[in-house]
Amino acid sequence: MSEPEPAPKSTADEPWPVRVVSQKVGAWIAKLGWVWVDGQVAQISRRPGSAVVFLTLRDPSADLSLTVTAHRDVLDAGAPELAEGARVTLHAKPEFYPARGTLSLRADEIRQVGLGELLARLERLKKLLAAEGLFARERKRRLPFLPQRIGLITGRASAAERDVLMNTRRRWPAVDFRVINVPVQGPTAVPQIIDALKVLDNDDTVDVIVIARGGGSVEDLLPFSDEALCRAVFGARTPVVSAIGHETDAPLVDYVADLRASTPTDAAKRIVPDLNEERQLIDSARRRLDRAVLTLIDREKQRIEAWRSRPSLARPELLIDQRATEVTALRERSVRSLDHRLRRADDDLRHTLARLRALSPKATLQRGYAIVQRADGHVVRAADEVKTDDILRVRLADGELRAEVRESE
Repeated sequence: MSEPEPAPKSTADEPWPVRVVSQKVGAWIAKLGWVWVDGQVAQISRRPGSAVVFLTLRDPSADLSLTVTAHRDVLDAGAPELAEGARVTLHAKPEFYPARGTLSLRADEIRQVGLGELLARLERLKKLLAAEGLFARERKRRLPFLPQRIGLITGRASAAERDVLMNTRRRWPAVDFRVINVPVQGPTAVPQIIDALKVLDNDDTVDVIVIARGGGSVEDLLPFSDEALCRAVFGARTPVVSAIGHETDAPLVDYVADLRASTPTDAAKRIVPDLNEERQLIDSARRRLDRAVLTLIDREKQRIEAWRSRPSLARPELLIDQRATEVTALRERSVRSLDHRLRRADDDLRHTLARLRALSPKATLQRGYAIVQRADGHVVRAADEVKTDDILRVRLADGELRAEVRESE
């Protein structure tokens, strides 16, 4: 069996007619077949006398919608009380209408999602986001102590907007806001809230973002449990505060936000400090500081007075006088000691000199004695030590003589 020949491609010289393009588009769309689609009803059109009902089905998280056609019996069988804003699941087949060049879904079964099923879906989504770490406490960012500018996403002229603005400015009058009003319920709420969040997150002057809405039913608060919005809040660089509904309301964005406020009024209390309270704290701190400084000054004054009362500081010349007296006494003692040593040394010298003089041969010579020496310097002590004709040297007390030996006995 031979393969079918491929369809000729269009060229600038041989373009396809519009009908050919329309047929090919319709053929490709028909290949998708029957699918189950989940969405939110944005509009219902029941034309009198017509068996066909037209629905506008919108994606809850994106600015996308499709037209759905269904037989009135199909709608009455599956969702007889269907109203705009309801969440539905339908079994449909995409169809392309060549005459108008439009795409729509033809539904043969429509199921309105009840509150119980919505809550079950939210619970499954909550577990999924928790498992991915979107609720982790360690990923929460701390709010600035005093934000210079606050971004506010809320409904136009809503009580939530009034509560946030009035209570925040009452606590801190100088605070600045950038407010973006968006729908806070319905099929267009989620994409517009996400767009507003991106705008504020890209504004470098915004220090914190507040998403605020008043109370409502579970269905009214469903946009704030949307997965796309939760992921957008988690991915924001700027800290986000969730102030949705009343204290008992807990949409999923409360778990993802960096701070959950129970009400819009509570958000105002959480994002800025109270000016009067801060002034009281400053005054209290100033009084404590004054007391601490005065106590320190008194303690140091007492310490200085104690130092000044010491003799070294009270009469510093007294120490100099004492040292001068000690120096004088030491000098006098050294003079006396030196004089005593010199006198004693002089006496010792005199005594030694007297003994020396007493033992000196010169003193003996002065008494009339003489010293006789031979020519070689030998002292003659006996007559037999010389011979006749020897020349002798005779030393006297005053001078000396030369003598010749004539005779010895």
